[in-house]
Amino acid sequence: MKPLYHLFLLLYPFAARCIAPFNKKAQLWVNGRKNWKKQLKLILEEQTKPAIWMHCSSLGEFEQGLPLFEALKSIYPNHFFVVSFFSPSGYEIIKNHPVADYVCYLPMDSPKNAKEFIELVNPKMALFIKYEFWYYYLKQLHQKGIPTLLVSAIFRKDQLFFKWYGQFYRNMLQFFNHIFLQDDTSKELLSSIGFNQNIHVSGDTRFDRVISIANAHTINDTIVRFCNNQNTIIAGSTWGEDDKCLHHYAIANPSIQFIIAPHDIEQERIEECLQFYPNAIAYSKYQAAIANNLQITNYQTLVIDNMGMLSSLYRYATIAFIGGGFIEEGVHNTLEAAVYGVPILFGATYNKYLEAVQLVEKEGAFAVADLIELEQVLNELMSDEQIRKRVGANAKDYVYAKSGATKKIMLVIQEKRLLTN
Repeated sequence: MKPLYHLFLLLYPFAARCIAPFNKKAQLWVNGRKNWKKQLKLILEEQTKPAIWMHCSSLGEFEQGLPLFEALKSIYPNHFFVVSFFSPSGYEIIKNHPVADYVCYLPMDSPKNAKEFIELVNPKMALFIKYEFWYYYLKQLHQKGIPTLLVSAIFRKDQLFFKWYGQFYRNMLQFFNHIFLQDDTSKELLSSIGFNQNIHVSGDTRFDRVISIANAHTINDTIVRFCNNQNTIIAGSTWGEDDKCLHHYAIANPSIQFIIAPHDIEQERIEECLQFYPNAIAYSKYQAAIANNLQITNYQTLVIDNMGMLSSLYRYATIAFIGGGFIEEGVHNTLEAAVYGVPILFGATYNKYLEAVQLVEKEGAFAVADLIELEQVLNELMSDEQIRKRVGANAKDYVYAKSGATKKIMLVIQEKRLLTN
């Protein structure tokens, strides 16, 4: 497997450079890593505080790690907090986030890059969130004796760690000082390959994060005006296959407001949604019209054309639809909606996502196979407020029952004195 890993390390940057002239994300990925060492030196040359480093693949993993990072910052305020990303979709949104003293792209994994990056940052602790496994970075941290934690990890039997040929990936697990797991099934899988030490079932820090967002009580006057006290379906992280199902229901129910937040907010995708859904307007245009006191038509569909606000939007939903369940990738984040106590629907591809499975089991969410089933469930929920309230309460109760992972992880960090060794 190691030769294949090296092949990936060579081919991924090469492919990114090839398509960068035609693809904005690839261009950001490539440009974001140019002169990384020079930029890092400029930031750190006069830096004397001890550093804590968190690495995330993208925005979702940052949100997952944020409760722990915030807890560390509150207890260790004299440390220097560094966040790195693999993906532009995380970096571009979080690059000015107040929790971090410095946000950067992670240089592509290699012995040289890992050695130079870690020597410059010199972290007293490193956090890797959920799925991030970079061999040379982990090896370098291990060799330097830097406490390295894998946070909110979840494992499945079909992953490489559990294959007969997966020794290379099993070796990476040995580099972590502590592994914090979402569930007992993951612990049993790790035990089956001999990992029993410093393994903790702490839960998923995403539950703490969505509760924190819900408790912030932020009011979006633009959304309030658009909803206008009418039943509103908010569809988050949608793809084209989701649109095909929702579109028909929107046309058949003009009295229901729709807020569509597509997974991809490239202009082409936004235009696609604006043309596909009935009586639609982009959020930025609607907001500008309000700000300029312009007369606004009674639009039925609002298309969100920015990133970062979806998690707080669901508070305005009568029913939430989560995209991704009609494609191979699978359903996106369901917890962002569940915390507000609203019924949730998504497509049938959800079995890889523990929280989606459990929400269905707890009768806080419905998985639908196609357009016909989607419309049947929506009609039932829209016509019966008591059912809506019961399903929504089940979803909210599930989220709050799963909270507390951050405290459990912090307890281990303090008990083991990981930041004072």
